Amino acid sequence: MDAAHLVLTNTDLTECRFFGAFHLDQLRLEGETTFARTPPGTDVRRGIPLRWTDRLTLAEEHHWRALPVHRPRLRAGWTPPVAQPGPVMRPPGPPALAALYRQLRKAFEDGKDEPGAADFYMGEMEMRRLDRRSRRNRAERGLLTGYWALSGYGLRSSRALTWLGCAMTATVLSIMLWGLPTNDPKPHTTGIQAPPGQRVDLVTDNPDPKLTGPPHQRLTGKRAEKATRVVLNSVVFRSSGQNVTTAGTYIEMSSRLLEPVLLALAVLAVRGRVKR
Repeated sequence: MDAAHLVLTNTDLTECRFFGAFHLDQLRLEGETTFARTPPGTDVRRGIPLRWTDRLTLAEEHHWRALPVHRPRLRAGWTPPVAQPGPVMRPPGPPALAALYRQLRKAFEDGKDEPGAADFYMGEMEMRRLDRRSRRNRAERGLLTGYWALSGYGLRSSRALTWLGCAMTATVLSIMLWGLPTNDPKPHTTGIQAPPGQRVDLVTDNPDPKLTGPPHQRLTGKRAEKATRVVLNSVVFRSSGQNVTTAGTYIEMSSRLLEPVLLALAVLAVRGRVKR
């Protein structure tokens, strides 16, 4: 069918199939429109616990995820297509589903429903990430996977904040163990003794910070406070001014690169969920 200028009001689209329709980007959704949702469920993949995040979905995604080609745990909760007379039609794959989500997202955006548009944007990105038959190279799929894992495509603030907390904790421990010197270096002045009345030239050097002692002696409250100050300043692109070892310099540089990105993703996710 041609959905151009079609208006649906108070419609249950839980089992509606959109594949094959035209001009879905011009569809208007008014009133209380109901879509299918992701099933509640968890899975463990490579030792990492995962769960389905609640969002709006299309019936076609339910049908595709319920195919026998997927693992039983990944199929759990997804609704297979209802058997109908005639030839069995395979549900559309990720490329077609991504196009459907992309077109229908505009219907939510035109209706000023930003949370609904965000759910369909997530569905589109999920289909792009799971599309293994397209010409997209592994680098692009890896980038999408990282974007999904770190912040749920910029839509899951809790995920980004969790990663930020883990990164800051790891950085604090690294700074305590390898970044902070045992004692702050003190300036050292050297020169040549001159006869009375002659000009004296002195050179003041700052010795390189040195770290000594076994690792268990480095985990103290005072060092934890210094390390926390270094990390908090790194999150907002500031230098703490604290003396650190060579290893601590590289740890701080990595922290100033990674942690502000995670903070920005968390802010972006919060903005995406509350925007109207």
